[in-house]
Amino acid sequence: MNRTKLISLSVLLFLILSVNLSAQNAQVTIAYVNTTELLSAFPAKEEATQKLIELSENYKKELELMQNEYNKKYSDYITYQSSLAENIKLRRMQELTELENKIQQFMQLAQKDIEQQEKAMLEPLKKQISNAIRQVGIEQHFTVIYDLANPGIAFVNPVAVDANPLVKEKLNITD
Repeated sequence: MNRTKLISLSVLLFLILSVNLSAQNAQVTIAYVNTTELLSAFPAKEEATQKLIELSENYKKELELMQNEYNKKYSDYITYQSSLAENIKLRRMQELTELENKIQQFMQLAQKDIEQQEKAMLEPLKKQISNAIRQVGIEQHFTVIYDLANPGIAFVNPVAVDANPLVKEKLNITD
């Protein structure tokens, strides 16, 4: 599917460039970036990664405490189940089931929190990268800048011509 998107983008780019060249007789300059590499180069990225590791370790420690509690109760249940009254057995089985559910909920909550924290920490960096790409594209008069990390176009010059109406006309498509 990514290959199809890339081919579609290339065709669209070709159409835009063709129209732009014939209309303005301008020079086409294509550049590329790798936003993953740019993000990794940010000192703030390393700091964010360390904070996420610490958060993950805290959740891991809490999960270990919960699992130890579960293991102890399970071990006690197995050890004493033959001497327990039926109602007590049922109550302890219910406690074990509740602990299992709490552990599952905690794991889901931890995963969600880590993902949210990661997004909150990295989104401003990604926005800075996007703004910098746009500024470089305008300043250096690039027609298009491709992003190698996320196959697609990271920047299209604001003076580029929108070829959609021309293509719709060729296809006899009306709005």
